[in-house]
Amino acid sequence: MTNHSSVLPLIVGFGGFNAAGRSSGHQAYSRMVLESLGVNERNQTIAGLSALMGLKGADEEAVLSGTLVRRLETRFFDPEAAPGVKKLAPVDAVKGVNQYLVSGKELPNPLPAGWTAEPLDEGGKQFRVTLPQEQAVFVEHNTPMAVQAAGQLPTGFEPGDHYRSQHHPRGLQMSILGASDAVKSMGLAWSEIVQLVTPDQIAVYSSSVMSQLDATGFGGMMQARQRGVRPTSKQLAMGLNTMPADFINAYVLGSLGATAGIAGACATFLYNLRQGVEDIRSGRRKVVIVGSAEAPIVPEVMDGYAAMSALATDANLMKLDGVATPDYRRASRPFGDNCGFTLAESSQYVVLMADDLALELGAQVFGAVPGVYVNADGYKKSISAPGAGNYITMAKAVGLAQTLVGEQVVKHQSFVQAHGSSTPQNRVTESRIFDRVAEAFGIESWPVAAVKSYVGHSLGPASGDQLATSLGIFAKGIVPGVKTIAKVADDVFAQRLSIGLSDQNVGVDNCSVAFLNSKGFGGNNATATVFSPSIANGYLLKKYGKERFAAYSSAQEKTTAAAQSYLDEADKGALNPIYEFGNNIVDEEKIQIQRDSIRIPGFEFEIPLLNDEGYGEF
Repeated sequence: MTNHSSVLPLIVGFGGFNAAGRSSGHQAYSRMVLESLGVNERNQTIAGLSALMGLKGADEEAVLSGTLVRRLETRFFDPEAAPGVKKLAPVDAVKGVNQYLVSGKELPNPLPAGWTAEPLDEGGKQFRVTLPQEQAVFVEHNTPMAVQAAGQLPTGFEPGDHYRSQHHPRGLQMSILGASDAVKSMGLAWSEIVQLVTPDQIAVYSSSVMSQLDATGFGGMMQARQRGVRPTSKQLAMGLNTMPADFINAYVLGSLGATAGIAGACATFLYNLRQGVEDIRSGRRKVVIVGSAEAPIVPEVMDGYAAMSALATDANLMKLDGVATPDYRRASRPFGDNCGFTLAESSQYVVLMADDLALELGAQVFGAVPGVYVNADGYKKSISAPGAGNYITMAKAVGLAQTLVGEQVVKHQSFVQAHGSSTPQNRVTESRIFDRVAEAFGIESWPVAAVKSYVGHSLGPASGDQLATSLGIFAKGIVPGVKTIAKVADDVFAQRLSIGLSDQNVGVDNCSVAFLNSKGFGGNNATATVFSPSIANGYLLKKYGKERFAAYSSAQEKTTAAAQSYLDEADKGALNPIYEFGNNIVDEEKIQIQRDSIRIPGFEFEIPLLNDEGYGEF
């Protein structure tokens, strides 16, 4: 590292929730590598998950069965009796006439073509309706789902139960809890951070891919006419895929800074991360909250992906294993003999901070992100097929690491977080990219992790699941194995890859760089280079010198203690998310606008207005 003038985006907080549990404190990661932990860490993980799941006492059996990928639980819908509608061909009900008794309130106005309505009383309370013989009839009925495995939040954990979540779609509930978890994990009061920066030096980048498609969002609105009900005033606004960022601004942070919801299929988290990294590197922002939340476990979304032959159906799982009952726990099988991915829900957030502000605050360092690369596939025949862009993103990410920390670190102290979607096509195409990049950089045995084998594919937040797991690997030195497969598939390019079927305990010193890879539908490829705390601290020491770094290390003790207090409470199930509904609203009458600045009440520093944006005089 020779250029010490650049600002390094540090990860000073992280949080969220997925099928493995809570991200902060490495709880979800610890669930993945549970069998590789010592007795104390294992017991602590079981106890924390038991509390999150609302269990009475530490119940290991319930924790094991109620986390990770598993059969769909009826809290969403009954997978054996999912609601639907059946179109029936016209039938002659009574002597060639289709007649119904209908109340006046339910009678369509105007009547559909061919209908007749005969009043049966003077008040018009009831009518005999005659339909033409060619009229089809739609009947509500329940049918089994072809796909019954999913990466659900831990059994018993309902995000909406932890704050006043009335009318909030599940994805937005998860945004509130995930962002709160990340902010509280810092061990720094948000109010303290706000007073050290201008309001526009803060940013939030967060979105969902599928929008909010449950009944309280777009799903309810789009179904309203077919169900014969009226949409609510909240469904449209709540359904927007930018709402995860909007909710964080309005109810968690009270931020007036930059904001956006950037979407890029399965690479969405990395798209938002890239924007945050670029903002901090450029000096435009000092603090950026980055993340994504997705709650896609609804019948229509599952049907859509199943129609693309993208999901692992029960029938294909049974055929693959030659059994009569599907093994839902092993539905997601990256790099093994597989038949499709497993849909999941997740909420993942990180707090990025400029290195100078982190030193001033005594912030913890969980990692650093020097760069995120995004490239499309160019011309292609199938919009959903993988292409050339991922070769570029992976090679550039590895090239950046080699430039900054050296060839030997990349060769012997790096690992890959694969997209690992668990489809036959992905296992071939992604492993081929890894193998070829490894060959180019002289890597002989590259550890590869695939967290979707544990938590499924959460779409937008998928790389957030990868990042949270990578921070755990930095802390404990254990690369989670792909435990849902019996062997690496024969068509996987694994000559230079180390895809472990069990955990690989390589040691903290050999986990210095993570490469997070994502391959999204439509040619949305992204790869992030993530440095461990030791690499980040080495950069800070060289940039700021021994004396200032020593003072910073001393200041971290208070921050770490405050963060641990939060984690202790969270491990007891007391999440207490930040939810400032209607509080501390800016009094617009007190906003002061001058020629060179604008001052917002409640903030220490004004926002400068006479910025040439680097152009100089025209």
